[in-house]
Amino acid sequence: MHEIAFSIGSLKIHWYGILSACGFLSAMLALMWKRHIAGVSKDNIMDIGMIAMFAGIAGARIFYVFQFHQQFEGNWLKVFRIDQGGLVFYGGFILSTIVLITYCIIKKINLARLLDVFAPAVALGHAFGRLGCFMQGCCFGKPAGDSWCGVTFPAGSAPAERFPMPATGEIIMQKMPSLPLYPTQLIEAGVNFALFGLLFFIAGKFKKPGRVAGLYVVCYAVLRFLMEFMRGDHTHSVVGLTPSQSVAVFITAPIGILMIVFAGKWGGNGAPDPVTLLKDEKKK
Repeated sequence: MHEIAFSIGSLKIHWYGILSACGFLSAMLALMWKRHIAGVSKDNIMDIGMIAMFAGIAGARIFYVFQFHQQFEGNWLKVFRIDQGGLVFYGGFILSTIVLITYCIIKKINLARLLDVFAPAVALGHAFGRLGCFMQGCCFGKPAGDSWCGVTFPAGSAPAERFPMPATGEIIMQKMPSLPLYPTQLIEAGVNFALFGLLFFIAGKFKKPGRVAGLYVVCYAVLRFLMEFMRGDHTHSVVGLTPSQSVAVFITAPIGILMIVFAGKWGGNGAPDPVTLLKDEKKK
C-alpha cells in the first residue's frame, strides 16, 4: 500500500487516481479496437466513453456513500474526495448501464452489440481500478491466518484500524500495522485481466449479439459473490449476504443469464446494420 504517488506543492497525487485514469484510457483503447462490432464511429465511442465514465463514477460513489455512510458523519464534504478511494463497482455499473441504454435509444445504436464491445473494456478498466484500491488500502480482505498470500498494511490505514496486529509490552500504546490479510484487490484485478483477455478474444465471434455481454455479467456476478467471502471491509450483512452478494445473486446473475438465453432478441433499438454504418463511414 502506498497512497501518494507524488506531490506538486501542497497537492498530493494519489495512485488511486493515476491507476483509475490508466483504466479509463485502456478501456477506451479497447473500445476503439472493437468498435466495428457495434458499427459505431470514433465520435460515438468518445461520447459514450465520457458519458459512461462520469455516470460510472457518480453511481459508484453514491453506492459507496450509502453503504458506508458512517465514514462521512461529521464531515460530509469527504463525499466528493473520490481521489482517496471509495467506489463500489456495482453502483457505477448499474448507473452507467442505464445511461448507455438511454443513449442507444436516442442514437438508434444496437445496444446488444455495443455491450458486447463494452464487456472486455469494462473488465480491463476494472482491473486497473482494483490495483488502485490496493495502493489506497480500500476493499481489503479478512485476516489470512497462516496463509502464504497474506499482505500487511501499514499502521494508520483502514485495514490496520479494522484488523490491527496484537500489541504487547512497550509498543502497546503505538498504532500497529494490520494482520496479514487476503489481497482481495490483487486477486480481483488478476481475474479481471484474465476475463478481459477472454472477452476481447471472443467479442464479435457469436452470430447473436449480447452473449459476450451476458457472459461478462454472469462471470463478474460469480467472481464478486465469491470474493465477498474474503473481503474484510464490510460491517453488516442481510441473511448472511453482504449487499454486493445480494446484488450478485438476485439481480446481476439472473440478468446475465437472460442476456445469454435471449441473445439476438434484445437491444436492437431499431438500429441499422453495423456493417452498413461502417461502409458509410469509410466513404466519408
